[in-house]
Amino acid sequence: MASITLDRVSKRFGGLTVVDAVSLDIADGEFMVLVGPSGCGKSTTLRMIAGLEESSEGRISIGARDVTRLEPRDRNVAMVFQNYALYPHKSVYDNLAFGLRMKKLDRADIERRVRRAAAMLGIEQLLARKPRQLSGGQMQRVALGRALVRDPEAFLLDEPLSNLDARMRVQTREEIAKLHREVGTSMVYVTHDQVEAMTLGDRVCAMRDGRIQQVGPPLALYDRPANRFVAAFIGSPEMNLVEADVVPGPTVHIGEAVLPLPEHGIRLPAPGSRITLGIRPEHLAVADGAGPRITGTIGMVERLGDRTLVGLDVAGIIIKALLPRDDALAPGQHIALAPMPGRLHVFDGETGASLAVP
Repeated sequence: MASITLDRVSKRFGGLTVVDAVSLDIADGEFMVLVGPSGCGKSTTLRMIAGLEESSEGRISIGARDVTRLEPRDRNVAMVFQNYALYPHKSVYDNLAFGLRMKKLDRADIERRVRRAAAMLGIEQLLARKPRQLSGGQMQRVALGRALVRDPEAFLLDEPLSNLDARMRVQTREEIAKLHREVGTSMVYVTHDQVEAMTLGDRVCAMRDGRIQQVGPPLALYDRPANRFVAAFIGSPEMNLVEADVVPGPTVHIGEAVLPLPEHGIRLPAPGSRITLGIRPEHLAVADGAGPRITGTIGMVERLGDRTLVGLDVAGIIIKALLPRDDALAPGQHIALAPMPGRLHVFDGETGASLAVP
């Protein structure tokens, strides 16, 4: 096991910078998730750690070793890809053993490692099968096993669940989390799925346009997003973000609603300042009694079982609310929503940075 350190690592393709001065410390044994939209640089960052892409600038360390210019085979990391990359003509056992045989390990050591990995991943009964006889989830477990038998200092996983259906994604996600708990080896996991990031990571690194936007425990990004991008990307359904001007009070107006800004915990903007007000759909409730409220007409209803997602048209602005199940809600109804106390987010209207006090 080993820590991983990126010190101002950049990657350029000609005049295009796809990773820009990324600095990140991943602790020994930590599960770090790199998350962000397509093209944000997360996979390129992972490939630079693996040595599959050469960094244009900066330094990469694994443990005490500077691996910046080392070949992939000399970094002692194992990578799991999106497309499994199994040998179709080899059995599961031979797929797991192939890399160890190339290293000329003795037969007993290969047998021990393969059997141990197969037992940890629950694929002992599949060892004699060929990849064409496996489901997508089984093939992904074999790919994980092939990385596990190497006993690497770190596992690097590049969107390993994207080819699986929804049910299998959940099952395999649980298996990856269990594997990390059992082996305790550092893992760096790339995904565009914020649910995977929130459920798997010890910490999450949110990226955009090749730069780190925020690093922290999953709930820290959810509760205290550093900027408007993180606020919108983390959380499902997506946070409501409304442009508004601050008026004396200080308050903001959404349609006819007048919402007071929090008195504590934020750097209060001056009246006339342009801000973005953020409200998560799950932090809105049907108004009951006095207090600030947002009124409008329901334009959309999605029934999700125990919850109902509504889209409220407020003077042309759509505010989404995730409410307890209510079969009576229907498009065209006029309702009022109240934000839960202490759950408003305020961002600078120009920079998008959070105005919350650190």
